[in-house]
Amino acid sequence: MWKSALVIPGLLCQRIVCFVRSLGKDERGLSGVVVAILLILIAVLAIVLIWGFLSGWLGDLWEQITGKAGGIS
Repeated sequence: MWKSALVIPGLLCQRIVCFVRSLGKDERGLSGVVVAILLILIAVLAIVLIWGFLSGWLGDLWEQITGKAGGIS
C-alpha cells in the first residue's frame, strides 16, 4: 500500500513534466495562445488605467458635492 502511495505522485509528476515539455515542442497552436494572453494583459492594463483615472476624478467630484452639501444646512 505504501509503495503505491509513493509511486502515484511520482507518475503524476512525470506526466505533468512530459505535458509541459510537449507544449514547448508543439508550435501549431502556440501563437494563438500567446496572442490571447497578450490581449488579456492589454485589456487588464487598460481597465486598471481607466479605473485609476475614474476613481481619482469621481473622488474629486464627490468631495465637491459633499463640501457643498455641508453649507446647505
